[in-house]
Amino acid sequence: MLRVLLMVLVVANVVTALAIVETRQRHRQLFMQSTRLQKARDELNIEFGRLQLEQATWAESNRIDQVARDRLGMKFPEGDDIVVIRP
Repeated sequence: MLRVLLMVLVVANVVTALAIVETRQRHRQLFMQSTRLQKARDELNIEFGRLQLEQATWAESNRIDQVARDRLGMKFPEGDDIVVIRP
């Protein structure tokens, strides 16, 4: 009877040790995955900041005015070209 109990305890001890090893390995894998995802998140945040800066640059009124004048040949109308229509 004592031998059976001892064998059960030894088997339980080995099974518990294997479960601990498996759990720690899984924890390491999840930690590495979490680290990779955080790095990717940080890189995306940096890229998003760059894109916001670029968008702000392209949307500046001076930039729009310059493109309208240079590429489209637009200009402000002269005083004689302005017509006011009243109802």
